Amino acid sequence: MKNNKKNLLSLAILAAGMLGASVGMAASDTLKVGMEITYPPFESYDKDKNVVGSDPELAAALARHMNAKVEFVDTKFPSLILGLNSGKYDAVISGMYITPERQTQAQTIAYANTGAAVMVPKGSEINAKKPEDLCGLKLGLEQGTTWVKEFRKLSDEYCVPNNKGAITVSEYPSAPEVTQALLSKNIQAQVEIAGAAKLIAEKTNGRVVITTDHPIYQQTLGIFVKKGNEETFQAVQKAFEETKKSGEYAAILKKYALEEPTAN
Repeated sequence: MKNNKKNLLSLAILAAGMLGASVGMAASDTLKVGMEITYPPFESYDKDKNVVGSDPELAAALARHMNAKVEFVDTKFPSLILGLNSGKYDAVISGMYITPERQTQAQTIAYANTGAAVMVPKGSEINAKKPEDLCGLKLGLEQGTTWVKEFRKLSDEYCVPNNKGAITVSEYPSAPEVTQALLSKNIQAQVEIAGAAKLIAEKTNGRVVITTDHPIYQQTLGIFVKKGNEETFQAVQKAFEETKKSGEYAAILKKYALEEPTAN
């Protein structure tokens, strides 16, 4: 009787283990990617509610090479890393720059270089070509972007000491809300990633124009994976290398006017 109980207990433990393994395998069939889906050309919904853009295309390519499906989890930009580390998704691919601060919170894979563009309403006297030209202005940026600190530092260390006027930075929940504030004249200029700025200018039918000739504050976009999740990180990294070999990666960069990160 005791042996039978032991055998039954062993079988129960084995079954539980097998169930856990099957759940893990099922979970690995889907690559969940966190992104804020209001940020063209990186990610947005088309008229049929499909998620389109450079990041969804890259994520879909990664999933194919992982023999998995891809699922997009729409999340506000400032909460993306928090959601990643709480297990809501496997990776973040959302037009997010790699910074030292973010690297303390997640593992990263560099996938593209880009920079920011300055936008103003059509007819504005502002013709900013470089960051220093923004001294004394009211700027609008999407909440959570790395440029907020950059402009505040520029204001404190250059604009004010040189009597050019402080830069006032206002943050908004999304890029479209910044553009609305610009058109409503609540701010004088909007700063946005170059690719997104180009689309914004087009969608406003010329009511918003880009003043910068070349992107400013160029940085590197990254794929983010939770620290300690080494299995997923290695799988994503391997899939990323496969997209390079297949030519999919180069095609995405070309399509969206992005540059491959320079080797360290």
